[in-house]
Amino acid sequence: MIPDHPQERRLLIAEYVLGLHQGERVQEIERWLALDAEAARLAQHWREAWTGAAELLPEERLPPHLWRRVARQAGLAQPWWRAGWASASLWRTVSAALLVAVVLLAGPLRAPAPVYTVVLQAPGEAANPGWRVTVSDNGDLRLTPLVEGQYASDRSVQFWTLENNAPGPRSLGLVQPGRTLVIPASQVGGVESGQLFELTLEPQGGSPKDRPTGPVLFIGRAVEI
Repeated sequence: MIPDHPQERRLLIAEYVLGLHQGERVQEIERWLALDAEAARLAQHWREAWTGAAELLPEERLPPHLWRRVARQAGLAQPWWRAGWASASLWRTVSAALLVAVVLLAGPLRAPAPVYTVVLQAPGEAANPGWRVTVSDNGDLRLTPLVEGQYASDRSVQFWTLENNAPGPRSLGLVQPGRTLVIPASQVGGVESGQLFELTLEPQGGSPKDRPTGPVLFIGRAVEI
């Protein structure tokens, strides 16, 4: 389902351009782009920004099979920048990192009030975003899964945030893997650029202390868009 909120639509297009969706979801987005001229224009804008960033990388010959995949996902008719990425692993890392960068290029579509996004990724795996956090202009937070996750029945996934210069992390509650979570502004509190968010694996019912006690599953920092 295509979201109604403008910020969520921009993020959805960014994820589509970066190849973070598959199967029927891709078909749904493409049907939407075919009918919505403004959405299609924004997708093209981000494709151009994306390919421009590729020119900053060292030139190396791209394997033919990888180029075909890149061209198909980016919608490029002619491979005029064949020598872009050195390897599939570098491609995945760059595409994940550019998610925030392309959102910053939205230009005239920016909201007047600060709005934030966070891409939560597994530690040390920048190419594998697991969750997306968006904070609307009224301060409400939405945590959206990008991957499926299953954990032992005697464990809980807990959501935390750490404000800049705060003495310690603060719990935002428990998360059901694979389910979207909406948290009202009154519970979220103020959000700042660079603020840390993370999901940890805790004992059933949550951490027994006022801080995380289990391993970090996904982590990321807020970026203003």
